[in-house]
Amino acid sequence: MEVKMQEPEYTETKSKETTIPDINSQTGSITKLQPPVQSQEQWLKYGQQVSGFLGTLPDYVGNFFNQYKQPVVTLGLLITTIVAVKVLLAVLDSLNDIPLVAPTFELIGIGYSGWFVYRYLLKASTRQELTSEITTLKTQVVGQETSES
Repeated sequence: MEVKMQEPEYTETKSKETTIPDINSQTGSITKLQPPVQSQEQWLKYGQQVSGFLGTLPDYVGNFFNQYKQPVVTLGLLITTIVAVKVLLAVLDSLNDIPLVAPTFELIGIGYSGWFVYRYLLKASTRQELTSEITTLKTQVVGQETSES
């Protein structure tokens, strides 16, 4: 069942008494726009100041980097390390979604843990070897001798 809708007819009606409101009669007077507070010379002065600052900005950045080189490099390395760890965790998480990869990783981890216990922790002589390797690594990283307890 189709229902046909008719468009309403539009008839234009004009009233004879169309009045345009008089702005002056409502408010009393038309207000004029005030001239701008800052002149063109002031804008040019601000532009020159900004241009001067941008011109000396490379010198400021260079002096800042030379003065705080070690903390800036350390902060950059820290941020890079955090980003790298997050990317690595995202890759590992996506690999864990692949069937049979997660159990394979677990088997590899269990196997390495077993080898480590067998290689370094079962005998006293191999535990001493592990301790000496750890102190050597500490010395290389820190750069100073640590006292053995």
